[in-house]
Amino acid sequence: MTTDWDVSALLEVMARDLRPLIDPEQAAMIGIFTGGVWLAHTLHATLGLRQPLGRVDISFYRDDFSQIGLHPQVRASDIPFDVDGRDIILVDDVLYTGRTVRAAMNEIFDYGRPARILLAVLVDRGGHELPVAADVAALRLIATAGEHIKLRGPDPLRLELELREPQP
Repeated sequence: MTTDWDVSALLEVMARDLRPLIDPEQAAMIGIFTGGVWLAHTLHATLGLRQPLGRVDISFYRDDFSQIGLHPQVRASDIPFDVDGRDIILVDDVLYTGRTVRAAMNEIFDYGRPARILLAVLVDRGGHELPVAADVAALRLIATAGEHIKLRGPDPLRLELELREPQP
């Protein structure tokens, strides 16, 4: 069984909730590959941010290689603005354990020290293993171990909840 949500409507919720938290002249946005980058493209344009969009690939910053393995498609990170003293909006598709966000923040701090980092996610599915909380989440769910939430895309973007049968 699969359930789908309207990603365009969820992106509107994210943009609405981010507007009062940022100054479009000063704030910068970084998307986490891949789903976070897809979402960040739309949010960046919708919010009218002046700084170019940044992208991070956290593959080499993960602390759980032994469990998930190294992703075969590693992309170069690109942060084309000065991070020091800037408000950063970090965008990801699904917040689950918090390990991806922690890895992304480690990489951002390699570029400098931001004034603050706001976390904006399409879905906060609960189950955090680290003390990471989204400042903005279009959808907050409590997903069970048998539920898998995945953003597919990029054109069109589709958010799917898959119910998986337990493995014997």
